[in-house]
Parts: sequence; C-alpha cells; structure tokens
Amino acid sequence: MADNSRLFSRRQALVATASILATPSLALAQARGPGGVRRNISSFALHRWQDHFDGLGKGILLSDTNTKVLQHWTADGEMRIYPTSVPLTDELTKRGYTEVVEKRENPSWRPTPSMRERNPEWPLVIKGGDPENPLGTRALYLSWTYYRIHGTQDTRKIGRRSSNGCIGLYNEQIEEVYDRTPIGTQVKLI
Repeated sequence: MADNSRLFSRRQALVATASILATPSLALAQARGPGGVRRNISSFALHRWQDHFDGLGKGILLSDTNTKVLQHWTADGEMRIYPTSVPLTDELTKRGYTEVVEKRENPSWRPTPSMRERNPEWPLVIKGGDPENPLGTRALYLSWTYYRIHGTQDTRKIGRRSSNGCIGLYNEQIEEVYDRTPIGTQVKLI
C-alpha cells in the first residue's frame, strides 16, 4: 500500500510539472488566431469623452496617438473603437482640438510641400481610386491644414507609427466612420 501511495504522489508530481510547463504554451496558443497567426494583443485604456469635451454635439473623434486607437462617439452617445496608424515622429504629430470641415469619397492625394522636399521623386498628385493613393477610399478633412483622418490601401500601417501626420484606418472602417460623421464633428488628438 505504501508503494502505491508513493507512485500516486509521483504521478501527481509529474502531472503538476507538465501542467506548469504547458501553461506558457497555452497562453501563446490563445494569443494566436486561426492558422497560428499571432493576434495583436496589445492593450489600451479607453477615454471618457467627458474628460475632453463639454458635450457630444454632432459627435466626437478622439485619437490616442500613443495607443494607436480612435474612439468615435455619435451624437446619440454610441461609441466605437478603431485601430489606427499614427505619425512616424512627434515632430509630425499635431495634438489638440480641431473639427471635421470636409468629407471626400475616393479623395485625390497631393503630397505636402514638406513631403515633396523630403521626397522630390513623389508624384504631384495621385487620383482617387488609384491603388497607390495613400488616402484610401474616404477622408475626413480637419480644420488643420494637411491633416486628415483617412483610409489606407496599405493595411500593414495600421497599429504602427507610419504616417506623415495623418490618422489612418482600414478602408472598411473609415467608410463606417465617414458615414456616421457629420461635418462639424469635434476632434481631439492626444
């Protein structure tokens, strides 16, 4: 009887050890999506619109350039969250309050004077609908010259510091935001 209890204890110890060793593998497996592709499991803190604005007005777009997330509240208070691309450097990042002053479907893109200075080989304009157009399928123009919230054809940019100053979204998501965002919507980049 004593030998069986010792054997049982060894089995328990082996099972416990195997469980402990398997825990990181299980956690890693949960962080992977279909086909073993690693999911983006970064975390971010949501903001309350009341901490930044006096009222909802026509709606609010709040872009957090550190966590690369856009929060969108409609005038009736519904909130949705979108992953974004953000400016490459702090020098290209403008923070503060602005608003949506224009909306365009399939916008044409023109590099800013500073972009042309850095990259003289870039074209003067890329027409809307062109697969090379960095503004994607929709653009929300802000009261700040040259700054936009827009789609992107290059989905690798989302979740990264990759823009020349704008906030980028997946084309499907900017189309949703575009449809739900009237001109005059309040915007803040933090």
